[in-house]
Amino acid sequence: MINEKMLSLGNKRSVIREIFEYGNRRRSEIGADKVYDFSLGNPSIPAPEKVKEILLSLIENTEPTKLHGYTSAQGDLGVRTAIAENINERFDAGATPNLLYMTCGAAASLTISLNALLNEGDEVIVLAPFFPEYTVFIEKAGGKAVVVKCREEDFQIDFEALENAINSKTKAIIVNSPNNPCGVVLNEETISKLAELLNEKQKELGTDIFVIADEPYRELVYGDVVVPYIPNYYDNTLVCYSYSKSLSLPGERIGYIFVSPKVQNCVDVYAAVCGAGRALGFVCAPSLLQYLVAKCQGLTGDIEAYKQNRDILYNALVEYGYTVAKPDGAFYLFVKSPEEDANAFCEKAKSEEILIVPGDDFGFKGYVRISYCVALDTIKNSLDGFKRLIEQYR
Repeated sequence: MINEKMLSLGNKRSVIREIFEYGNRRRSEIGADKVYDFSLGNPSIPAPEKVKEILLSLIENTEPTKLHGYTSAQGDLGVRTAIAENINERFDAGATPNLLYMTCGAAASLTISLNALLNEGDEVIVLAPFFPEYTVFIEKAGGKAVVVKCREEDFQIDFEALENAINSKTKAIIVNSPNNPCGVVLNEETISKLAELLNEKQKELGTDIFVIADEPYRELVYGDVVVPYIPNYYDNTLVCYSYSKSLSLPGERIGYIFVSPKVQNCVDVYAAVCGAGRALGFVCAPSLLQYLVAKCQGLTGDIEAYKQNRDILYNALVEYGYTVAKPDGAFYLFVKSPEEDANAFCEKAKSEEILIVPGDDFGFKGYVRISYCVALDTIKNSLDGFKRLIEQYR
């Protein structure tokens, strides 16, 4: 017999992917310009021109056996050295290449980290709203996801709820900031308080509690917003990073895990990361892309384009009467549904060819996610439809 859990997962896409596939069908039926698809976090701005230049240079000037051959299982040493130097230049975090593991993007980083840390029955706290695949990754690693809702008024951590959720089985908490789906950045006060609470709980329970910092949106912030670098606040931290969003390379699948040198028994934790990568078959991330990102440190796409999208859509929706969490970063709006059932609202939005994602699978019912990393015309042309939608509820 086949694995029934895997059969179930394979037969049912995530709600995000289901809506995206519906959008593909509608585009073929009525034309792409008539479908306003806000479902997928697929960067719409092109990668920096420098990325193309570096790729061409690598292809033309690098020995093919190196460019397309295997690297070390944990990634090329020179690549890891370049990334460690960049981390230290920006955050003074004591990074070394021997605590970095190259991965096929943030999903692989999370999956490897969870399998490295968890024993059967361990609990992992996820802060709602959260990326729905967290629960899939946690359960596959033998753990149990424990959902703690953030404060609805600002989507910062509800510390009373968090403290009540921590117990002797708690192995880790996943922190995603800027957040998918609401775009909120956990501020310094929140991260400091989180570190204080976790340190207290580690002493009280006599166990290690890890923060897994999921950071694919770190560079996508607006204005003077600062994203606290969690390893500088809390010792037992692993950072899971991806270049998918910052460089607009989601299809290339390249990222890394950084084990902070302050982690208790960091050498053993890193060895467990390497072991999990081996057991999962996640060794030797794509060589060409490793060499690419080593030379792209500090580069980002045109973040101002996302800010323009955010401002136009946010201001319009608020004007129309929607309740919206204003994002500090990423490229999502989290909008309160004008009716209690967000799924029903998302179905109603399809009548305007507007495709948005209900918040239920993000652990926050009554909200919808709008991914605004789309063409500017898509946003402008959708506004009348959003207005007509809200007017149906007056």
